[in-house]
Amino acid sequence: MKIEIPEKKKLVYEMLIPIRWGDMDAMGHLNNGSYFRYLESIRVDWMYAIGCKPDPKGEGPVIVNAFCNFYKQLEYPGNVLVRMYVSDPGRTTFETWATMAREEAPEVIFAAGGATTIWVDFPAQKAKTLPDWMRQLVED
Repeated sequence: MKIEIPEKKKLVYEMLIPIRWGDMDAMGHLNNGSYFRYLESIRVDWMYAIGCKPDPKGEGPVIVNAFCNFYKQLEYPGNVLVRMYVSDPGRTTFETWATMAREEAPEVIFAAGGATTIWVDFPAQKAKTLPDWMRQLVED
């Protein structure tokens, strides 16, 4: 199944993640929890790549929901090509999206998911306006 990412989403990052034997389930395919770890891995790597490192005494991103749609089974061995997109900056939030394909077949989407990210003042535990530099990265 081929999934098209709507044009309003902006590709910001890609990475290869090796499928580990321990990521499999009893049915011999990638455990559903592993997909969420892969989504988390690309979000965290992208955040570090743009200089957005967590600071518990400051502010930063928090995920308020996450989802994943499974289209085809991923199996060991191999590498997963994960592509991350961003969109829809709001006052305090933006959306992240990702597709997962095998390295050798980048056009075939095995799973796609995403998360809503909210900008938070960690000590106050309250939403905060998205910083201008982050908004610029997310906007088209």
